[in-house]
Amino acid sequence: MVSTMRLADLHEDLAYASMRADVINGNAQSSISMLRNFEHALVFAAVFPRVELRGVGKTARPALMKLLLEQVRFYLELERAGLVNIVRREGDLRPGINLLLSIEGADVLGDAGDLLLLRELGVRAIGITWNEDNRFASSCMTRKDYGLTGEGEELVRLANELGVIVDVAHASKRTVLDVASISKKPVIASHANAAALKGHKRNLDDEEIEAIVRTGGVIGVTAIRETLPSPTIQGMVDNLKYIGESFGWGHVAVGTDMLGIDETPSGFENILMISKLVEAVGHGDELWENPLRVVNETLRADRVKNT
Repeated sequence: MVSTMRLADLHEDLAYASMRADVINGNAQSSISMLRNFEHALVFAAVFPRVELRGVGKTARPALMKLLLEQVRFYLELERAGLVNIVRREGDLRPGINLLLSIEGADVLGDAGDLLLLRELGVRAIGITWNEDNRFASSCMTRKDYGLTGEGEELVRLANELGVIVDVAHASKRTVLDVASISKKPVIASHANAAALKGHKRNLDDEEIEAIVRTGGVIGVTAIRETLPSPTIQGMVDNLKYIGESFGWGHVAVGTDMLGIDETPSGFENILMISKLVEAVGHGDELWENPLRVVNETLRADRVKNT
């Protein structure tokens, strides 16, 4: 029986995980079968085109693009089979499973203009960096925090024009602040926690959170154990309450990173445990409505017609 509960999850690695696991009927962390339990599900479906040249340590762009196309095709095939609906425009959300395609790390782009192509493929969110610096910005793991480059500024502006959500998860502090200062649309940190509760390079300090909030954006509290004050569902609860009570419940969301993490927090073993999270925190309406607002406000900016 389908639940009446709604789910908005700003980060799940369905396509990447599909290369090694059953994400259609599986019962580990998340799957299409599990997501059917929600009357309405909005999942930011990650496209994670990542490969390294062993012994060199540099990414190979042709290989990255191949992985990107394979993962986008996976999602398009799910839609063709009638298993999901891919969100492309404001108001596209339907009952059932809705996926919003999100690139994790802009390394795959040769320049900002490549976003035009990715948008045509259905991409509606882009992470500026993963864990390594690139031509657009410095990452959370950078040795020298230079923030957005000129090309990075161009990418953010183009994303705003095309109706593509800008994601600063994995970005350095200066990158987060730079993006927030120039974006005309809400900025998200799709899967990150509060540095005030746990010092970790992936977590956001109060200045970064405030900058995102000023754009009207949201922070997706994540299930990455290493970023939590305790590796339990309570650690996630603590983050949700900290951000909600300190910065406003209109800017809180969930970004689990399901299927992208090796081990889930105790008590939050799979996506169905979202019910326990909502029960502990309350504010279930905000956890649904905040991401939906960002999606609608950004996709409304779409200047490309007849697509």
